[in-house]
Formats: sequence, structure tokens, C-alpha cells
Amino acid sequence: MRIGIVAPEFPPDIGGVETYGYEFSAELARRGHEVFVFTCPHPKGEISGQGFKVLPVLKVQYAADRELLKKHPMDVWHVMNAAYAWMALEVRPLVISVHGNDFIKPYFLPKQPGLTQVPGLWRFSLPFQSFRSRLWRKIALRLMRRGFSQATQIIANSEYTQKLFIERFPACKEKTSVGYVGVGNDFLRMRHQRCDSGETKRLVTVCRLSEARKNVDKIIRALARIKQYSFQYTVIGDGDLRPELQSLSRQLNMEDRIVYTGFIPKAEIQRILAESDLFILASAVLPNSFEGFGIAYLEANACGTPVLAARAAGAVEAVDEGKTGYFVDEPTVPAITAALERFFTGEIHFESADCQAFANQFNWARVVDHAMQFYAPTKIAGQNIP
Repeated sequence: MRIGIVAPEFPPDIGGVETYGYEFSAELARRGHEVFVFTCPHPKGEISGQGFKVLPVLKVQYAADRELLKKHPMDVWHVMNAAYAWMALEVRPLVISVHGNDFIKPYFLPKQPGLTQVPGLWRFSLPFQSFRSRLWRKIALRLMRRGFSQATQIIANSEYTQKLFIERFPACKEKTSVGYVGVGNDFLRMRHQRCDSGETKRLVTVCRLSEARKNVDKIIRALARIKQYSFQYTVIGDGDLRPELQSLSRQLNMEDRIVYTGFIPKAEIQRILAESDLFILASAVLPNSFEGFGIAYLEANACGTPVLAARAAGAVEAVDEGKTGYFVDEPTVPAITAALERFFTGEIHFESADCQAFANQFNWARVVDHAMQFYAPTKIAGQNIP
């Protein structure tokens, strides 16, 4: 089967959606399908040699991408970002994976012309740029909604994401399902290296340092309140907020307790996770941004490391409370402080085997199995699609 994966977010970029697109495509290729990943060009070049072909040809422009995709006939299309739902108006069968932020406030807007590039129009377009942005965002959202109505199936990454999606698009309820996410086999093969003792606790966070809702600053402030305990905190990731976080560490005299690694190879992330005692990511829920599921929690569990999360959004489904991790009800500094003290004092304890057993339930074969049942020719919107 020739399968076209439309993934504007894809490695070498880093993130949960990027991981989803990559692992999903790799699993399809392992099954012997011809897989073509359509993505945006990456400054550092494209990945290769994973059993699928990467085509860095997306323009994130409706007219250009529409013509481009017509040149590549596929047996089925699978879109990995809600902004490309409009493709269902052009090609079918078409399945759409939604993750949360992509349909609540789309950050790719294919329906917006570049008037500044048209000779003679640039001087007229600039004064009305704000108005045009609102106008074309509205048009893009309408196009996305129409695409959802014609899609074969919409697959949410969690029950929480499915609930929000149906609230916004109730007409799609009957063709929306939960496919969950998976954990890469390389994570599942890891073995935890730490043992429960009185030595220095190793804490770790893995995330992009570009969203304040990740609350890394609150973790730092919480740790500064309990310096009497022996710990080392490693922050893996990079972004615009990194200088601010490093400045905060200095202000709180935490420089000797916190290590910022920046972006590092996956093998190094896995090693650090396997050598850590606790993974911490207490993300908040904002009106236009939240954790749809949280692959990072499962990746930590796969390495045998328990997690501390906020009891919100899809994270609730990614943690087996009391066995693979625990929650703060609100991601505030006092709440995070109290939760960490419970861990440091031994009031709460976790077994690495329980963490890994839970993570083993989430594999990409299961995710792909769920999606492929909708790849066959089907009846869509009252039409028999051959």
C-alpha cells in the first residue's frame, strides 16, 4: 500500500508531535508499506534511512500544496496536523490525527496569500496586516472545519483530546476515536540504573524551553525551598526561555544543583532518564495550549523512572497514579514543593518494574493497528469512494 503521511512537524525538529509522526511512519514501513512523508524543509536537512521516504516539499500554502499533493497519488493519506484537514476535500480515504493545540488554535495557516510578494500590492497590504491576519485565520479555520466533515476518521491522541475535539466539532462525533500514542522500542529496551538509597537524588525534566506553561521555573523555585535535601536537577531541552531560567537559577543560588544540557542526542536522553530517580513535568492548561497526552511521561517510565505531573489534560492518562508516578492538583510552587518533599522523605515510593510494565502497554504497533482499520476504501459523507 502506498501511504502518504502529511507531517509539517517532523524530525529533526524535536517534540511530541514530531515523535508521533516519525514513529508512526517507521511502524508502517516495518510492515512493508511504501511510506512517503510530506513535510516542511528543515534547515539542518532531512532524516533518512528509516524505511520511508521524506519529501520536504510542503509550502504551508493552500494553492501550492494542493497542486503538489495531486502529483503524488496514494492509496491512502494520513494527516498529522489538523491544519491540513482541508486535504479531505481533495483526496480520500484520508485519516487525520489530532493532538489538541493543532485544532484549538492552528499554528499552520495554509489559507493565507503572500500579498507582500505581489508587485505593487505590498504598500497596500502592510497597513492592513493585522486585519488580513484575522481574516485569513478565520478562512483557514472554516476550511479546516470543512475538511473534518469530509475526513474518513479523526483519531485523537487521548480521551481528553477527543472530548475537546467533539465539543468543538460535534458533527464529527461518530467518526472520532482514540488511538493514543506509543513509546519507541529503543526506550522500551532500556533498564533502570538507579537504586533506592540515601544518596543524592537525580531529578530530570525533558521539554522544549519555549512554553511558560511547562512550569520549569516553578520547579526551580520549589527546589530552592528544600535545599536541605541532596539532589541534582537536569533540564534537557532548549528554547527562548533558557536564559531566563538560568538567570533564575543564579538568583536562587541553585547553579551547583541544576544542569542545562540543551538539545542532546536521544541515546543520551535515554541514559540520563535511566539514571534518574524522578522525572518532573508539571504543565499547566491554557485556553489555547495543553498536554494532549505527554509522550515524555511514558518515555521516562519506559526507562524505569517514575514521574511527577500536574493532574490536568492528557497527562492524567499517561500516569498510573501511585504506581508509575503521582500528581500535583495545581502546578503551583507550594504544591510542587510539597510533592517533592513526599518523594525525598520516602513517603511515596515507586518500583521501576511497575513503571516499565505500564509503558509497555503503549506501543506504536497498537497505534498503527487502530489507524489502519480506517485505511480501506469506505463510504464518506454519503459518497462511495472507490
